[in-house]
Amino acid sequence: MEESVKNDIKDDKLMWDLLPLQLIKKIVEVYHFGAKKYGPNTWQNLENGYNRYKAALFRHLTAFEEGEIYDKESKLPHLAHMAWNAIALLHFSMKKEKHHENNSNQSDNRRTD
Repeated sequence: MEESVKNDIKDDKLMWDLLPLQLIKKIVEVYHFGAKKYGPNTWQNLENGYNRYKAALFRHLTAFEEGEIYDKESKLPHLAHMAWNAIALLHFSMKKEKHHENNSNQSDNRRTD
């Protein structure tokens, strides 16, 4: 019998060890700041969240491009705020996709006879 050899790369396992933890920590600090200000995870239920976080991302980008490295209120890097907002956009995009898929599956399952 041939011995099984595990190979994470060949097995296409996600390489979590590639995450730059010091940079991720800055994004977590933005989450922490927002949770203290607004409450934990309230951002997920914001009405029109996708457009509002997209606007926030561009505000942070503009501030950074104009030479302001740190957000005045949070004292955290504007680029960390941008990364956080990009994650929020991904959340709302995936939530919309899932909602669309669920609605498609429901209409596919309806009887037409």
